[in-house]
Amino acid sequence: MLRTPLSSEPVPAGLRRMRLVATGLLVAMAALFLLTRAFDHAHPAIGYVRAFAEAAMVGGLADWFAVTALFRHPLRLPIPHTAIIPRNKDRIASTLAQFLRDNFLTPKVVARRMQRLDVAGAAGRWLANPVHADGRIGRSAGRLAADFLESLDQERLGGMAKGAIAARLRAIDVAPLFGQALGAAIANGRHLPLLDGMIRWAAKVLDANEHMIREMVHNRAGGLMRWTGLDETLANKIIEGLDRLLGEMAEDPGHPLRAKAEEGLERLADDLQHKPELRDKVEAFKLEMLENQAFQRWIDGLWETSRAALLRLARDPGRALGGRMGETLRQFGVTLQQDRKLAETINRFARRSAVGAAADYGDGIVRLVSDTIKGWDARTITGRLENAVGRDLQYIRINGTLVGGLVGVLIHTIDALL
Repeated sequence: MLRTPLSSEPVPAGLRRMRLVATGLLVAMAALFLLTRAFDHAHPAIGYVRAFAEAAMVGGLADWFAVTALFRHPLRLPIPHTAIIPRNKDRIASTLAQFLRDNFLTPKVVARRMQRLDVAGAAGRWLANPVHADGRIGRSAGRLAADFLESLDQERLGGMAKGAIAARLRAIDVAPLFGQALGAAIANGRHLPLLDGMIRWAAKVLDANEHMIREMVHNRAGGLMRWTGLDETLANKIIEGLDRLLGEMAEDPGHPLRAKAEEGLERLADDLQHKPELRDKVEAFKLEMLENQAFQRWIDGLWETSRAALLRLARDPGRALGGRMGETLRQFGVTLQQDRKLAETINRFARRSAVGAAADYGDGIVRLVSDTIKGWDARTITGRLENAVGRDLQYIRINGTLVGGLVGVLIHTIDALL
């Protein structure tokens, strides 16, 4: 009854302690029964104590057998209908996956449940007060989420995540989005740092490629210009003129060339939204990028970085939300609670994303869960389940012992009265 489970999973201290308490109580009832049996005729009240101890032994043994039979053969005897979880591991996996599919991952169910959820509000409260994540429930939930994420087949899970990212990018018409973003930036004056950056970049390019300009002028100049050195003078004048032009553009916000550049950006923003030829070119470039191996490696890195960040956040939310990044997230959490329009937008996006994910990937998630559990060996799944619920099952043994004893006293009382 005190044997360590057949699992490589470490037994939590709380489970070990409760197992000792339940077994100790059963042993105590057995000792009390033997003691009262020896002094049965000393006093009529001893009969009640003996009846309590005798029935408590029966109740405790019955519940010990029932609890043990869930995870292994009691006393290693191959009794029929014992070691239920190891023998039915695959069936449990299929049943659990089907339960998830029917009750959580159908679009209709997801839409109905998401309609009642305030995702933005919950995220805002959590981000604004991350200290709540350090509570017992938060720590347990974090460890459970981290363990579950690590237990999944990372190759298949990563493939699903990367496939979802690529599919979403393929479905997005990026040209109008870029056009709208650029138009909004120009309207609010946020394009000016972009122009300044382009001018600074042009100045650096000019400085780094002066030798190329001199070489081009020299190669295109006639023999007379080379003989007289006018090619060098002309190259210097070109470089000085370009450098002076870039300096004036950087210092004068009203420079005519800056105005021309702004006109070009405005025209580009409009063309991205309304010119089919440019939109087709952007779409073709996007599809070419998605097929590019470098971009695929970037998506791989994005998934691994995201997964590592999720694990860090789940295992140590306080540390993950520390520093400047944590302060930024806390301010964003306050904004989420105060800005109802932003919250409604996020909630609507969360609902649509969840329903779309359930429709597109529900079957894949179900297969992933089922195959992952089926891939665990019997010892692993037995150990994890017993560690998760074993402490409560030991309370069942304790309650069975005490309730059995009370029933024994009741039966003895009725027998004495009759």
